[in-house]
Amino acid sequence: MIHLFGSASNPETSALPLPEVVVELGRLFVDAGHELSLVGGPVRDLFLGRVSPDLDFTTDADPDATIAVIRKWCDNFWEIGRAFGTIGLRKGEHTIEITTYRAEAYDPDSRKPVVAFGKSLEDDLFRRDFTMNAMALRLPSLELVDPYGGVKDLHAGVVRTPGEPSASFSDDPLRMMRAARFASQLNVTVADEVAAAMTDMAERIEIISAERVRDELTKLINGKDPRTGIDLLVDTGLADYVLPEVSALKLEIDEHHRHKDVYQHSLTVLSQACELETDDDGAVPAPDFVLRFAALMHDVGKPATRRFEPSGAVSFRHHEVVGAKLVAKRMKKLRFDNDTIKAVARLVELHMRFYGYGEAGWTDSAVRRYVNDAGPLLERLHRLTRSDVTTRNRRKAERLAFAYDDLEQRIADLQEQEQMNAVRPDLDGQQIMALLGIKPGPVVGRAYKFLLEERLENGPQEREIAEQKLRTWWAEQPEAAGDSTKTPDTTDAASSKGLS
Repeated sequence: MIHLFGSASNPETSALPLPEVVVELGRLFVDAGHELSLVGGPVRDLFLGRVSPDLDFTTDADPDATIAVIRKWCDNFWEIGRAFGTIGLRKGEHTIEITTYRAEAYDPDSRKPVVAFGKSLEDDLFRRDFTMNAMALRLPSLELVDPYGGVKDLHAGVVRTPGEPSASFSDDPLRMMRAARFASQLNVTVADEVAAAMTDMAERIEIISAERVRDELTKLINGKDPRTGIDLLVDTGLADYVLPEVSALKLEIDEHHRHKDVYQHSLTVLSQACELETDDDGAVPAPDFVLRFAALMHDVGKPATRRFEPSGAVSFRHHEVVGAKLVAKRMKKLRFDNDTIKAVARLVELHMRFYGYGEAGWTDSAVRRYVNDAGPLLERLHRLTRSDVTTRNRRKAERLAFAYDDLEQRIADLQEQEQMNAVRPDLDGQQIMALLGIKPGPVVGRAYKFLLEERLENGPQEREIAEQKLRTWWAEQPEAAGDSTKTPDTTDAASSKGLS
């Protein structure tokens, strides 16, 4: 590990660690007659007192020349990004990307960047998204190159572009999303001219692929302060194209104050959910995208379900069901994977289930169903439900917290007694077929579902009791009167064992 020493004007950058492989690679390129600089995020992170997990370099060497330099030095390399001037490689524990100086822009009608190689480091830095990422360290000398004031802006906590924001966002509209992501990740603000350009050019985000938008949104949600990032997307109009369901919540502000501000409530729930995440050894390690996104989106069904009752009250009946469908639809458009979509939508669908527990009380059966319906999402559901309490009425907040404490304790007690983490019927599929003398098919599934309902309703039962209930159920089924689904030999075998 090498330590980078700062200048007198920036003493706080002294003694920052830098992997030795950085300077070693720089010497290889200089010895071959080329330039090489560490650039972008890794340099920014040095000023933030941390080492970036990825190392990005830029050079005047073209891809062929780069391969010639690193071929014998690296452990392996790949050329997937060759068309964009990028060669990837692996050296020990380090993943490295080396990109030829370039200028990059988007055709107004295309999703794909038009790549042209550049001639100088300064020109390469000018094309980068923000000044804090437009810094480089020349290698192997470790000379800081900061032509656009990145260090100053980073220390001030301001997101600026090297040139005109409109030109930068025209080159790559995804940079508008990235500005909001940095606001979330780094606790920085966006310069007024940057926010203005984001507002004027928000529609341009539509030329960016859903996958790239999804990746930036995920990083934003998983940042230190996702509330700030989401607020910026909404205020600039970007959310109208990326998350219109969230923008619609802002339209729910009620000038007559008959119900709370759903938009601000949703942001508060998001912040509170972040606070309830755990460390790496806990039940919901931070950052947890599924919990956070469900917290943000949990009330998106309200605009479509708002009704003014004769009494003057406002209702949102079944908004959780409508919201779950809207969430799934939006996430599919953003190309999220099916497991993540199902998890977030399920949490949104279940987030109202708890309400009423404190007043009416729940039977053990209702508690079992709550746990069974949540499945592996139970710990997240606990946190989402608690986060959903944003009332300023201290007594109401304390009452709801006490009720949920009681519910969690009942769940823990039942889990200890019944192993509820894996609720299954008292008979499995093979036992059902043997008892009823039937072949595999839909009837077995119906029988299994019947026994699962019995298990949820009454808890675990002795096998003999479960068998008797299954026989009673079977006697009422139309298949029991015929022989189309029966296997006589199996039935006889079951009879000989005293199971029928």
